[in-house]
Amino acid sequence: MNINNIKKLTTGIIKKNEPMSAHTTFRTGGPADLYIVPRNTKETAALIRYFKLNKLPYFVIGNGSNLLVSDKGYRGAVIDLGRNDGTEFTLLGYEWQGDKFIADVGAGCFLSAVGNIAAGAGAAGFEELTGIPGCIGGACIMNAGAYGREMKDVVESVEIIDRDGNIRKLTKDEIEFRYRGSSLMDDGCIVCRAEIGLSKGNTEDIKAKCEELFNKRKESQPLEYPSAGSTFKRPEGYFAGKLISDAGLKGYRVGGAEVSEKHAGFVINKDHATSEDIYKLIQDVKARILDKDGVELEPEVRFLGEF
Repeated sequence: MNINNIKKLTTGIIKKNEPMSAHTTFRTGGPADLYIVPRNTKETAALIRYFKLNKLPYFVIGNGSNLLVSDKGYRGAVIDLGRNDGTEFTLLGYEWQGDKFIADVGAGCFLSAVGNIAAGAGAAGFEELTGIPGCIGGACIMNAGAYGREMKDVVESVEIIDRDGNIRKLTKDEIEFRYRGSSLMDDGCIVCRAEIGLSKGNTEDIKAKCEELFNKRKESQPLEYPSAGSTFKRPEGYFAGKLISDAGLKGYRVGGAEVSEKHAGFVINKDHATSEDIYKLIQDVKARILDKDGVELEPEVRFLGEF
C-alpha cells in the first residue's frame, strides 16, 4: 500500500504494523499492515473509494468488541472509527424536539455515553442498551440488544457509506432489522452516524434502572475479563448459554481461553490467551453442542485474518 497516497486522503492517524490486541476487547490479535483513524465521514468515504479502486483489502472497526483478529494479524488496512480523539465519530449533539429526545451520534460513540447523556436529560428508552460494550456504528449494523430492547427500537436514521464509497442517509423504514443483523450488514454498509430517538421519562427512575441493569450484568457476566460479550447468537428455541452449561462446558479451557464459569455464553481471555486459543475453544464448543443437541451455534464474534 502506498502510504503517501493514503496521507492525501486523511489528516488522521496512520500507523504501520499496529498490534490489533490494542484495539479489540479480547485483547488479542497480531498486527495489521496499516491502521488508519480518519477524522470524519468524508475522509472515510475517500479511503473506501481508494481501497475499492485499487482492490486493496480493508476492514472497518469501532470498539473492536465483537471481533477476533488472528495472531498472524491482518494483511490489509484497518480503518478505526472508534477513536474519540478529535474525530467526528463522537456524540455530536442532542436536543428535545417536542416530546422526543433526538441525539446525533457518531459511529465511535460508546453506547454507555449515549445512555448516560440520555439519563441526565430525562430521556427514556436506552436503559437496556447502555451496558452493551460497543459503539453506535457496529450496534446499528448488528442490531445489538439486551433485556428485550434492540437498536431498531431507538434508531431514527443513519448516515452510511455504501460499498462504492457513497455517503447516504437512510431512515429507519429503509433498514431491515433482524435478530443480531440488518440489511446494513447484508449490503456492506459502514455506519458513520445515527440519529437516536427517545421519549420523556423521569431522570431518577432512568438512572435507577440503569444501575439495576448494571448490577445485574455485574452479577451474572464475567466483566472482569477481556471478552467479546456474548460469544454466540441465540439459536431459535434455545439459549446458547444453557446449552453450553448443560453440556458441562463451564470452565472448559484451551490455553488461556475459557468458557466462563459465571456465564457459559461468554468465552473469556482468562490468562494471556491467544486468538488461536479463543478460536479453537469456540470451535470445540460448537462441535460439542452439535454432537450432543443437534444445534449449530453461530458465533456473534467476527473473525479477521487467517485462522
